[in-house]
Amino acid sequence: MQGRLGVVFAGLAAAIACAQAGVAAPRDTVAPSSGRQARSELVWTKAVAPEVTRYRYRYGPLLAAPGHNLILVGPAPIEKPAGDGYMTRVRPDLVDASGKAPPIEQVHMHHAVMLNLSRKDTTYPSLPQRFYGFAEEKTIGQFPRPYGYPVASTDVWAINYMLHNETPEPKVVWIQYDVDWVPASSPTGRRMKPARPLWIDVQNGKAYPVFDALRGEGRGGEMTYPDGVVPSPYGRGPKLNQWKVDRPGTLVAAAGHLHPGGLHVDLSALRGRRSAHIFRSNAHYFDPNGPVSWDLAMTKTPLSWRVGLRKGDVLRVSTTYETRRASWYESMGLVLAYIADGDTGPDPFKHRVYTTGAITHGHLAAANNHGGRPTSLPDPRKAPDGGTIAGGVAVADFTYLPGDLSSSSVLGRPPVVARGSSLHFANYDSAGSILHTVTACRAPCNGSTGVSYPLANGRIQFDSGQLGYGVPGYTPAAGRINWRTAGDLPPGTYTYFCRVHPFMRGAFRVK
Repeated sequence: MQGRLGVVFAGLAAAIACAQAGVAAPRDTVAPSSGRQARSELVWTKAVAPEVTRYRYRYGPLLAAPGHNLILVGPAPIEKPAGDGYMTRVRPDLVDASGKAPPIEQVHMHHAVMLNLSRKDTTYPSLPQRFYGFAEEKTIGQFPRPYGYPVASTDVWAINYMLHNETPEPKVVWIQYDVDWVPASSPTGRRMKPARPLWIDVQNGKAYPVFDALRGEGRGGEMTYPDGVVPSPYGRGPKLNQWKVDRPGTLVAAAGHLHPGGLHVDLSALRGRRSAHIFRSNAHYFDPNGPVSWDLAMTKTPLSWRVGLRKGDVLRVSTTYETRRASWYESMGLVLAYIADGDTGPDPFKHRVYTTGAITHGHLAAANNHGGRPTSLPDPRKAPDGGTIAGGVAVADFTYLPGDLSSSSVLGRPPVVARGSSLHFANYDSAGSILHTVTACRAPCNGSTGVSYPLANGRIQFDSGQLGYGVPGYTPAAGRINWRTAGDLPPGTYTYFCRVHPFMRGAFRVK
């Protein structure tokens, strides 16, 4: 794991050295394959309260190539307000050249993490300090008065991000972030108290901290990770979802992050054999189809929320996903909390803690297209046999051949595989540099593509993983282009799609 993390952050070594030396690192970098300079730039500023200024920055252009699904870092540094001060609010977004958020079903942010390269992370010190993160839930971070995140003039910021392009066409986007800032030398700044970020993740420290929540796992249509996973995903190793408090203080803010299908993230405090539930960050879905898409917002703690902790207490996180409707691959679950060292707050083992909060925004227009509408794609269950297949299915040029539902020729008919045999798939798109999956979906799986369609809800589950290659630590690629279905599939017509490019649909038949 240390080796993979070293690869992910190798590009930051020079910037960290500059930060430690108190000098500026280079501000420009070239967006991958774009030939254009990507940089962080100030868009505007405005006063939002006495001695509080809001800064809007954009980092880009970022090229999301077809099939782009990479973990990238840069440039170093990104812009921040000048001088010493406190960040009191941050609002994220992903925008196109016009400044509008692109449709999520076309391109979206899998996750992005804002890093302070001048400091070590509290819960995983081999990483730079993670002080904010977001994906398409776009939680707005707000500190309660008089707290804020302290930033020195010499601090160096960067962004670790993972863009996901779900189309066959290249997309160019910018990361946009608004920062509310109080100068440390102002009267308000002199009264403020510093708060330290705590990144508490169910897979803390991993280069790609994800897990799968498969349909049918858990109880009552829900699976809690890691509690509901047997055997434990941590084995006999350290419990990655726990962190021991290193000094007394008071938690002053917290919010959770999860992916579609997620229901909530829970934060608890442990003291000896006692456990106190101190916050649940709920996923509020605006999607009329339920908890199945990025059309959601997470709840954060109320501004009055405080939890006092002792040195030696343990903070523990878990996350719960629905597992009745579909399987959820490459899921996440974490809480970002802030602690004010030395402050004395209410002891959660002696006082009742308010464990619910409120969402930070409403429905976002980028998630308007839920999908699932009628299309001209055929119902593969009614299509004639495509003939017995011997060689397998080639995934190339964003199609599955034979058996692609968008093909009107005989190649679009479901190929037949004999019962007891398996069907071979191979990804040939750009020699496997464009990632694809073969993921079971409920027949006929021919509705329009949207944020909540199609789903990994096939009558019988199967998933190939992301077939293709990539630099370890920078991609979720499986490191192979070949995959075979199970040899014991019962007779029937099976439909599937690509999780990376959901407009891709295919079918095969077992007889």
